[in-house]
Amino acid sequence: MDDSSRTYRTAGGIAVRSTATPCDPGVLTELTAAVERRRGGVLSSGMEYPGRYSRWHLGYVDPCLEVVARGRRVTASALNERGAVLLPVVARALLEHGRPAEPAAPDRAPAYGVVDVTIPEPAAGEYFTEEQRSRRPSVFSALRSIVALFAGPEDPHLGLYGAFGYDLAFQFEPIEQRLPRDPDDRDLVLQLPDEIVVHDRKRETCVRNRYEFTVPAELTGAGEATTEGLPRRTEPTPAVSAREVPPPPEPGSYAAIVADAKERFVRGDLFEVVPSHRTYGACDSPARFYERLRERNPAPYEFFLNLGEGEYLVGASPEMFVRVTGAPGEGQRVETCPISGTIRRGEDALGDADNIRALLSSPKEESELTMCTDVDRNDKSRVCEPGSVRVIGRRQIEMYSRLIHTVDHIEGRLRPEFDALDAFLTHMWAVTVTGAPKTWAMRFIETHETTPRRWYGGAVGVIAFDGSMNTGLTLRTAHIRDGVATVRVGATLLYDSDPDAEERETFLKARALLETLAEDSGGRPAADAGRPAAAPAAEQPAGEGMRVLLVDFEDSFVNTLADYFRRHEAEVTTLRHGFDPARLDELAPDLVVLSPGPGLPSDFGTAALLDELDRRRLPVFGVCLGLQAMVEHAGGELCTLAEPVHGKPSLVRATGGELLAGIGAGADGDTGEAAEGEFTAARYHSTYTTPDRVKNFTVTAVVADGAEPVVMAIEDPRAKRWAVQFHPESILTAAVGERVVANVLRLAR
Repeated sequence: MDDSSRTYRTAGGIAVRSTATPCDPGVLTELTAAVERRRGGVLSSGMEYPGRYSRWHLGYVDPCLEVVARGRRVTASALNERGAVLLPVVARALLEHGRPAEPAAPDRAPAYGVVDVTIPEPAAGEYFTEEQRSRRPSVFSALRSIVALFAGPEDPHLGLYGAFGYDLAFQFEPIEQRLPRDPDDRDLVLQLPDEIVVHDRKRETCVRNRYEFTVPAELTGAGEATTEGLPRRTEPTPAVSAREVPPPPEPGSYAAIVADAKERFVRGDLFEVVPSHRTYGACDSPARFYERLRERNPAPYEFFLNLGEGEYLVGASPEMFVRVTGAPGEGQRVETCPISGTIRRGEDALGDADNIRALLSSPKEESELTMCTDVDRNDKSRVCEPGSVRVIGRRQIEMYSRLIHTVDHIEGRLRPEFDALDAFLTHMWAVTVTGAPKTWAMRFIETHETTPRRWYGGAVGVIAFDGSMNTGLTLRTAHIRDGVATVRVGATLLYDSDPDAEERETFLKARALLETLAEDSGGRPAADAGRPAAAPAAEQPAGEGMRVLLVDFEDSFVNTLADYFRRHEAEVTTLRHGFDPARLDELAPDLVVLSPGPGLPSDFGTAALLDELDRRRLPVFGVCLGLQAMVEHAGGELCTLAEPVHGKPSLVRATGGELLAGIGAGADGDTGEAAEGEFTAARYHSTYTTPDRVKNFTVTAVVADGAEPVVMAIEDPRAKRWAVQFHPESILTAAVGERVVANVLRLAR
């Protein structure tokens, strides 16, 4: 088989010549050994799940260029003469977004050139709606310009490979950092390889792709510059040296965090949260550890990265973070596969079957995954086409060496104005490693973990220059430095959680990595599952020509809610709470939607906002916390449930009014076991009210299957006020959720 070669020009004007040469897959074993000594990476997938994962293996060593972020400071370094050819145009792209930073420390400055840029915070008074927040100035603004410089549809493998740290989220989600950080710690390391070996184990092909870059004179300001004929070698990284392994966590320390979290669930601050702690093992050969881990614990995202400066990441992650495929601007497909619900493997196939049955029968495990999926759908709804976000696989079983998980598979289609980095940012970080509501869960993590997460809970993978992306969560991962492998693990906590059981689960998750370290040193998805039912036919879309302002009370489902309104062709703008009331006059909305949220209405100053809405006589629709705020503002009283109801279904009975008219069993022939006017809906709340505590509203729905008549809907048609306690945007309310939204749009018109 002969070499194949092609030449193309990137969007930024760089000429690329790529050559593909067949090679033996054994080359990747040699390459893995080389990555232990020099910068590079090996990534593979050891799992085959049709429609979700296929088996592949690729690697590179001696990348020509490296991009690093420490906080808001971005550094691009040429790692050899080849990188020096590209550095001037990369520097120009970076300088579009910030001012030159102070020179790097002499012991860190590469011999072939470096540029440092600090990305400034947004200017005072500069405001970003929720829909625009992924374009807020950050290190990702600089990355977007680098990707644009090299953009071209010709090659799916050329791109930036590496690791994204947990702290990057604080540039997207403003949260106070309480734990001390080392200013030398890196939040991002991405490498540009110019030689990549790709083994497609499905097609049984293995190819070495080599790239040459030519920068034309008009971009250099001098003569043409090319990498042709320049050596690909980079400087070796520090050798792995031994250090004493720290002791394991103190027994009961994680269980104490669980107990504290349960108090937060009762108050309604959190629905779920995923705190973590650290375990340790010795590692004198990261390359050998990676090969053994792949053999012992195959996973969809297996990786070995030499990040330089003595840092390595070795992992076998079971969970996709964000995958983007398709041509930019043409409805790119965004996929995620949230994992929640865990049980240990059985002793044999019969034991596995028993454990799978127990896992699928557990209401707690189902609630965990339901909440994760609802948050994930919300994340996509910020950037995806209305109505395109859907669950294509529900509670599917994935089996690993020590564990069995339940997994959902969710997809959406990017709106034309957004790209893969927007998709990445809006999911940061996955609810399966943070919790929900995401902002409040991350605050809990910041105050209850003892050290910064660094790489844990972030992502590894590639931002490809063809506009695609493939990243896995940094889970089941060892962060190796000075011969010590730190393995960080967590568990998804709910109100139902047992502290001791959750602590045991964390050690079970770490077991595959720790055992490997110890040895080394001495079905087809249903296409429409979970998709909300279509709204009933109408002469015109319910929201056509209407402007909706959605007020976000730091909730994890607000974007899905916005998506539901957009499906009815309403124009939606989302603002975080606390905005200047003058924005109400600028936007002149036809309907204001008060979102769900954690905590209590008083945490968000809802009374003042409702006063402003009253003055302007604006129609208002409240969801969950929004209902509670409206009840309290009208003189009613709120209570706290004896047991919070998060991510669980309840039977709701409509008792009159216009908001829920025509909704429920008997209205569309689907009676099931419910009576006419009853339907199933998702609940996420600790705070509630009862009919006798509501003032100046008519109660139009209550829980039908509870011991107490918990209010589920209220109305005041004359004041144009409507609210529901349940979540219409949840997958558990799929049968009626869109119709509730359509009704409120028609009522507000």
